[in-house]
Amino acid sequence: MSYVDEVIELVVKKNPAEPEFHQAVKEVLESLRVVVEANEERYRKDALLERLVEPERQLKFRVPWVDDNGQVQVNTGYRVQFNSAIGPYKGGLRLHPSVNLGIIKFLGFEQIFKNSLTGLPIGGGKGGSDFDPKGKSDREVMAFCQSFMTELCKYIGADTDVPAGDIGTGAREIGYMYGQYKRIRGLFEGVLTGKGLTYGGSLARTEATGYGLLYLTAEMMKINGIEIAGKTIAVSGSGNVAIYAIEKAHEMGAKCVTASDSTGWIYDSEGIDVAALKEIKEVRRARLTEYQSYRPNSEYHEGRGVWSVKVDVALPCATQNELHLEDAKTLTANGCVAVAEGANMPTTLEATEYLQSNGVLFAPGKAANAGGVATSALEMSQNSERLSWTFEEVDARLQRIMVNICHDMADSAERYGCKGNYVIGANIAGFEKVVAAMEAQGIV
Repeated sequence: MSYVDEVIELVVKKNPAEPEFHQAVKEVLESLRVVVEANEERYRKDALLERLVEPERQLKFRVPWVDDNGQVQVNTGYRVQFNSAIGPYKGGLRLHPSVNLGIIKFLGFEQIFKNSLTGLPIGGGKGGSDFDPKGKSDREVMAFCQSFMTELCKYIGADTDVPAGDIGTGAREIGYMYGQYKRIRGLFEGVLTGKGLTYGGSLARTEATGYGLLYLTAEMMKINGIEIAGKTIAVSGSGNVAIYAIEKAHEMGAKCVTASDSTGWIYDSEGIDVAALKEIKEVRRARLTEYQSYRPNSEYHEGRGVWSVKVDVALPCATQNELHLEDAKTLTANGCVAVAEGANMPTTLEATEYLQSNGVLFAPGKAANAGGVATSALEMSQNSERLSWTFEEVDARLQRIMVNICHDMADSAERYGCKGNYVIGANIAGFEKVVAAMEAQGIV
């Protein structure tokens, strides 16, 4: 049995009932097989892959808090500090009922390579809780965040572990967590990113993941002789990533015609009204059923269906495993030329393989959605320097980073005889930097 197969088997055996983590490890290691086989004797002797798939630290803790009725509620908190070979652990805090250890580990493992791809000195980590901020009052959210940070603050710091936002964790939640960290530790430092602009946040952070997704998608299409201007795009999701991906796509001359949330999806043949979407989702925190009151000619549909629309480009920006094999077949049949992942692992392995085998350009999330964590690292730099850069400065740095990621993944794929396979290319490019750092630092 090959070294890659041994380690995949070991991960499944040691981490039962964690299918998302198994999926992430298998996808990465399968695509790294060509590199591993070229260095198998050395890697095996140093147990390099075993060290790579085993988190440096896994934290699981109780989060008790009191709701508005005076009832005590108890949630579970997590932080997985996966790999610090190239810098402090960096990765978001996800607040959603679906959160469990396996999902946090899958996200943290992916984060190692995503962070490496940015070219910035940040390691991989992830955290969160099964707490659901939806439907909670501000006071209830504050009570949870303060309790969560009371425990988490023991394990994080500006040069140790710097969490950020994720699904369910926006500026409100980050603010409450930061206040509690500062209160307990007595430190005003860049320990969280995604902070408000009045206390150390970075301009362009809100827009970063969506904008970065479009910078990379446009560059990937460009190096394959396709212009993004004039193209029709399907987008899933309606959070930060989706909203600002749509905004930047429109600036680039493309037209986004869909968006979705947990209950349904909208189709607007004239192009999604970004101002209306922001009003509904960012201001009113309402459902997409409200969109038709802004755009009467649009359509609202219950359930799934975003990928049934005939488009040139698909950008899944909602959650993991949302684009299935049947969706990939539909997109391909409808003439889709490119798919780029705005969310973390939103495309199933079968769908990814189908798209690639049918000539659709495919950018994996660890490359395509790295703009968020890249700008978080830029926020860390500003905090360290006690400076605030302009929106234009941050945006220009973000664009350079995403263009560089695109070329790095393309070059790495070609170097190992897999030209055009950007999944393999992104994993190799991220892996090589992490491995070099791990080997230089000894058996730790």
